[in-house]
Amino acid sequence: MRRAGLLFVATMLCAAGSGFAKDQKFTGTISDSKCGASHKAMIEHNKNLTDRACTEACVKSGGKYILAAKGKLYTLEDQNDPALAMYAGERVTITGEVKGDTIRASKIAKAK
Repeated sequence: MRRAGLLFVATMLCAAGSGFAKDQKFTGTISDSKCGASHKAMIEHNKNLTDRACTEACVKSGGKYILAAKGKLYTLEDQNDPALAMYAGERVTITGEVKGDTIRASKIAKAK
């Protein structure tokens, strides 16, 4: 009986692991949760403000890094990934697992 219980648990763990989505690629722009896909409203107030500077300022004031891709906004799970700050405001390709509207990035690189 005990062996059957262990076999059941092992089977369930294997089945749960196969439910995760494999890595996908997303190409878009690293932005912030305050401005979303466009920094237009902020830039109207300061003509010298760049997308990068706006993203950095919004993240410093409590916003989160996001990826704006194909008309959709994705939250990026690891907000401490140094690549997010390095590519703030720039077009990137992110490889990772998506769950709902959140991406767990395994690779972030400047888009070609």
